[in-house]
Amino acid sequence: MKALDCVQIIFYLTVVLALVKPLGWYMARVYEGQSCGLDYFLGPLERFIYRCCGVSSTEQMSWKKYLSALLLSNLFGILALYTLQRLQIYLPLNPQSFQNISSNLAFNTAVSFTTNTNWQAYSGESSLSYLTQMLGMTVQNFLSAATGMSLLAALIRGIVRFDTDRLGNFWMDLTRSILYILLPLSIILSIALASQGVIQNFKPYQSASLIDPIVLENKTVTTQKIPMGPVASQVAIKQLGSNGGGYFNVNSAHPFENPTPLSNFLEIIAILLIPASLCYTFGVMVGDKRQGWAILLAMLMLFLPLAGISLYSENQSHAEYTQLGIESSGSLEGKETRIGISNSAFWSAATTATSNGSVNSMHDSFTPLGTFVPILLMHFGEVIFGGVGSGLYGMLMMIIIAVFVAGLLVGRTPEYLGKKIEPYEMKMATVAVLVMPLTVLISTAVSVIYSEGVHAVGNPGAHGFSEILYAWSSMGNNNGSSMAGLNANNPFYTTMGGIIMLIGRYWIAIPALAIAGSLVKKKKIPTSAGTLLTHTPLFMFLLVSVMFILGALSFFPALALGPIVEQLNLWGFHGR
Repeated sequence: MKALDCVQIIFYLTVVLALVKPLGWYMARVYEGQSCGLDYFLGPLERFIYRCCGVSSTEQMSWKKYLSALLLSNLFGILALYTLQRLQIYLPLNPQSFQNISSNLAFNTAVSFTTNTNWQAYSGESSLSYLTQMLGMTVQNFLSAATGMSLLAALIRGIVRFDTDRLGNFWMDLTRSILYILLPLSIILSIALASQGVIQNFKPYQSASLIDPIVLENKTVTTQKIPMGPVASQVAIKQLGSNGGGYFNVNSAHPFENPTPLSNFLEIIAILLIPASLCYTFGVMVGDKRQGWAILLAMLMLFLPLAGISLYSENQSHAEYTQLGIESSGSLEGKETRIGISNSAFWSAATTATSNGSVNSMHDSFTPLGTFVPILLMHFGEVIFGGVGSGLYGMLMMIIIAVFVAGLLVGRTPEYLGKKIEPYEMKMATVAVLVMPLTVLISTAVSVIYSEGVHAVGNPGAHGFSEILYAWSSMGNNNGSSMAGLNANNPFYTTMGGIIMLIGRYWIAIPALAIAGSLVKKKKIPTSAGTLLTHTPLFMFLLVSVMFILGALSFFPALALGPIVEQLNLWGFHGR
């Protein structure tokens, strides 16, 4: 890896960390209902929305009512997006006259975008109309991201408030997340991306003549269809909202989604920005900024070494090239030369750490060790940054377990930020943490013994197993990225994948809200000499250890059958 690549990665992280405090402070004011600047302009619109929807700005909800509102809004989103796909041939803004989407694929896609997974078993530019992309995918990118952020706000209130059962108002949190955070940032990023050449139009697809005609299936092809559409607006929110669903099949590897080094830089910043900043938001809202910084540092303790492994692996010469005496500066297969190896490898780590799922290269072409890193990052439970909101409330589940373990070690009743952690909280946190490994491993096992699951694999052996494991890890963690060597557009993967995405989203969200509902009723415990400090390096080390045990070790046998054995074979270690 060149020194310039290292400088560029350091600059990425420096910019993100520099933005954490101002954006985190701003988001805290939004969720605390304080003046944030934009309320002078958007306040009337916010109040108008409440009046139209019949929402009372003074109503506070219990955790069960908050959950009911969340599930109701998400159910409506699934039904609306499903209907839109099934009827798109009859609807406007379809200049290519794309046909309706099949029922099983429409179900998978509707669930995917509503749960913030954005797993794509379709090619957007060859199957979705402009209306479906905008009214369906882009709208759900806003709503699904705001849902995760709203749930996090409710959980933080559960920690901060006491002797009550009120966690806020879901409809207000949802509206304020979109109106004051996601929408302004998306407008700024959309304009910046459009200035770099990301397209934004409603033109029919254009036809261009090929300089060198090619022969496909015994036919000479002399022209190429060039897709058009409202791309910049969707790319902005897909990156900022940890959505990741691309307008084009190849996602941010497409020059119309990511044309220049500057657009690539802006999109990576957008991927990390809100998840990292929410850590500072947490610190402000709980009244102890050290707590937010401690969580952010714990995330970086895992993210930086793993991103480094990916960068190192992808910049090494391929073993087979070395054996043949061919000089190689790294693994360029599946990567855009305008983006480069290091930017592709760092993106793969960022997108799987943040539950974003967008790609600017094809992960199926990565080295085995380069593939190992994004899979492992997902196996940590998408809590190293994670999705907007969902990553941090997932991390808080890990913190509750770490606090409980520490309490057992010293023989004290565990507590976190002045609230006792009792059996109910531990049960809910355990459900939230263990549901993902169970669903991913069971789904992978079913896929390797079921004929339709195996036949969809594009490669034999360990690499094919990695493709299956990656797919279920992505869907089970609401990530959405894929290795692209698996034909996931078949009834088995679309139907079962939709179910797994629902489990991966709501069987973590529901326990998190249940914990909030339990904590908010408890009294505050004053800090004493025996209180475990949760902002120290010692606790950060304990937290990282718990994450590693629950995440990495749960999947080690599966990883050993996939990328680990493939890398050993590449190094010349062959089993007998």
